[in-house]
Amino acid sequence: MDEIWPWIAFTVFIVVLLALDLGVFNRRAHEVRPKEAATWVAIWVSLAAVFNAGVYHFLGMEKGLQFTTGYLIEEMLSVDNMFVFVLVMTAFRVPKIYQHKLLFYGILGALLMRGSLIAAGAWLIANFHWIFYAFGAFLLFTAFRMVTDKDSELDPHNNPIVKYISRHMPVVSEFHDGKFFIKRESDGRRAATPLFLALVCIEFTDLVFAMDSIPAIFAVTEDPFIVFTSNVFAILGLRSLYFLLSHALDKFHYLKHGIAAVLTFVGLKMLTKDVAEVPMLWSLVFIACTMAISITASLLLPRKKGTSDKEA
Repeated sequence: MDEIWPWIAFTVFIVVLLALDLGVFNRRAHEVRPKEAATWVAIWVSLAAVFNAGVYHFLGMEKGLQFTTGYLIEEMLSVDNMFVFVLVMTAFRVPKIYQHKLLFYGILGALLMRGSLIAAGAWLIANFHWIFYAFGAFLLFTAFRMVTDKDSELDPHNNPIVKYISRHMPVVSEFHDGKFFIKRESDGRRAATPLFLALVCIEFTDLVFAMDSIPAIFAVTEDPFIVFTSNVFAILGLRSLYFLLSHALDKFHYLKHGIAAVLTFVGLKMLTKDVAEVPMLWSLVFIACTMAISITASLLLPRKKGTSDKEA
């Protein structure tokens, strides 16, 4: 019974934060300015740091290092999500005043989805030891694909779920004050707005990205509580980070290489788990250094015009 209380307390804490976010601080639709976004990034990072300090204090050094490492992995892998956010906002021409609402519900759905995936992953690991090798091989494949595939223009309108919705229910072109659905006056049928189609795209792509990030963090720890909490804090800060960096994402062109390096590292760590255990502190140092090097290289070595991410 004692083991369930941290889950309950953490869930209540997150629900309260989300309620305050949408119901108090962002009750009115508005464009999120960089200064406001930077403030919220600082708040979410500070909350993660305070929680991490609590993990160190109550659960010990090893668990604390696991949370720190998992949090850094999730933050780094979430960069791909931000690129997709920009693409979706542009493709559906989402007005800036509705982007906060869209990402709020997108991230809320991502939390529920990842909670389910983490539960499934924990069950698989507890019952099938070989799943570590499958996860490790998949991460190596993902890293290889990330650095070898040429950039392709992803059209959110070609998303299979979006196409299915467009075929089976009416879709309007207006945003109707940021509503996801409206009732058409002509026939009384419910119609989807572009905001709902954009939400579908964001949820679908997060599911795809979760297939990388969830196995990656299980390479750090098999404790579902550490996996879930580090995921949650990284995702909650992702929305504010998007508003802060959305206009500068193209400058971080070496982050893809850094992400691939991290995926390779954790993939190899999973594959060699039964042969050699990599100390958690070493993992943390490697991931932090990789993140710092890829960001620094991106800023110091600007990409030449006409050069793709894969060629940078």
